[in-house]
Amino acid sequence: MPSPEALLTRELGPDRVLTSPDALLAWECDGFTVHRSRPRAVVLPETTAEVQRIVTLLHGERVPFVPRGAGTCLSGGPTAGPDAVVIDLARMRKVLQVSLVDLFAVVQPGVVNLDLTSAVAAHGLHYAPDPSSQSVCTIGGNLAENAGGPHCFKYGMTREHVLGALVVLPDGSLARLGGPAGARAPHELDLIGLFCGSEGTFGIATEITVRLCRDQQSIRTLLAAFASMRDACRAVSDIVAAGLVPAALEILDQATIRAVEASVYRAGYPADAAAVLLVELDGAADVLAEEAEEVRAIFAGHGALRVEQAQDASERKRLWKGRKGAFGAMGRLNTDLYVLDGVVPRTRLEQALDGIAAIGARHGVLLTNVFHAGDGNLHPNISFDGRDPEQTARTIQAGREILQLCVDLGGSVSGEHGIGSEKIDHIAMMYSPTDLEVMARVRAVFNPDGLCNPGKVLPNRSACAEVAKWPQMTARVLDAEAGRP
Repeated sequence: MPSPEALLTRELGPDRVLTSPDALLAWECDGFTVHRSRPRAVVLPETTAEVQRIVTLLHGERVPFVPRGAGTCLSGGPTAGPDAVVIDLARMRKVLQVSLVDLFAVVQPGVVNLDLTSAVAAHGLHYAPDPSSQSVCTIGGNLAENAGGPHCFKYGMTREHVLGALVVLPDGSLARLGGPAGARAPHELDLIGLFCGSEGTFGIATEITVRLCRDQQSIRTLLAAFASMRDACRAVSDIVAAGLVPAALEILDQATIRAVEASVYRAGYPADAAAVLLVELDGAADVLAEEAEEVRAIFAGHGALRVEQAQDASERKRLWKGRKGAFGAMGRLNTDLYVLDGVVPRTRLEQALDGIAAIGARHGVLLTNVFHAGDGNLHPNISFDGRDPEQTARTIQAGREILQLCVDLGGSVSGEHGIGSEKIDHIAMMYSPTDLEVMARVRAVFNPDGLCNPGKVLPNRSACAEVAKWPQMTARVLDAEAGRP
């Protein structure tokens, strides 16, 4: 009998089926470098029909498979085990349709986030979710992880901007979830909302319908430097308490500022500040003038050392350059970077940051902080040498304690990076065994054999096959979407 690799090569040709150890090296991990594993093979489809044929073949051979985009995920989500085949969707990068009337676009999963905005910018439109990796991350990966970004404070996460998707289910059949008219019809289940954030365990989206937003009339971007992190955090709370809804509220601590200013991402941030707060307002020009003055007054009330306001697009780009390049700048500090994404209530930011600093000191790790302050989505970053097992172990233990701290303060273990393999042993901090069993049953409606991205998100692997108790209505709706009798 031919091997699965031979069958895949027969389908796609030798140039689009990679099996040599050297070729597979690029797929051994994502942005979470602690977990590494070279997959069995990598296949490179270009159409929905090819994805269907690949999945049908692998399902028939009982070979596990993992969908993957740009590999920028930070939780091990698209890292495949040695027995699994990676289905790399990077070649599926076409913008299939743009509706300037109904304000939506249909894209393939390999379309880069920022490229979609570039494709519609001439029409005064953009795609709102903007992860820090938006110049390289893909819409398919954003959908899988329900990705966020600085501007999600005002505009919401990926889930709020995805209207529908054409999905290849784990048995190779097709399902159309939602569509341009909306995520669901009246009295129907919101299956696309369920699919978004399922981390590649429910199937593979090959066409994604997303909402486009009109550009705002005006934008005001301000940067304030503070003598303490406490003052920066309290300024954030006061801005929100005043009824203002900025498009973004981002904070960088002193260690991050210094790393940025020593790198190619230098933005002119004051290196002596304990923290800088980046605030972006958008909307009608006459309203923004008043809001910007109100923000300035709040800055002054918290003793801002310096306030800068962008006067044009180039200055705005400069102010954002340091924030967008912060994670890249961390490469100066050590060989590896563990980026956490715990969440706490906005009013507990100070307490959380104090606790994070204490955990870092106790474990002797190098910590920096850059985060979405408006929604309490923290990014404690631990720089470490991944070649040193003892240093890696201290890093992982510090990360675990930081996430437990976030949960203890009323927050979550993940704001946007997902669970993947990184937090698979941490998710029980938030959910009971009953909660996890229900989640496993939901996943099993889509993925009853557990072949699609196995070993991710849920710690109880065996629960994947248990579907008998899950309400039959869900299974019937999914069957109808897939066109099954």
